[in-house]
Amino acid sequence: MSPLTLADLSAPLMALRMLGAEFPHLPAPCVAVSTVYPERLELSLHDDFAGFEAWREALNIAPESVVHRVQVGGQTGVLRVHATFAGAELELIGYAKVPAVEPVLAGAGAVS
Repeated sequence: MSPLTLADLSAPLMALRMLGAEFPHLPAPCVAVSTVYPERLELSLHDDFAGFEAWREALNIAPESVVHRVQVGGQTGVLRVHATFAGAELELIGYAKVPAVEPVLAGAGAVS
């Protein structure tokens, strides 16, 4: 198998260019293009889910297609969705801290 060339990444690179032209007002994501998945463009947003939601809505991705997970021992929430944009596989990912839950004390709220 011969090594990939930059031309082999044309689909995600063109999609990135089009996203920049169509949505310059949206929050800047971390961008990844890889020779491992040469058809994929990954956009990830960190710190809260607002940026993820802005991109999801702009790209007209249905909310029910978003997968939610929790990682890092319950400390980080992750939203992930796959879509197609301008001929590229698009992976949109959002990360946010999960708020700490106050412990429930034994007997709290009990009625006497």
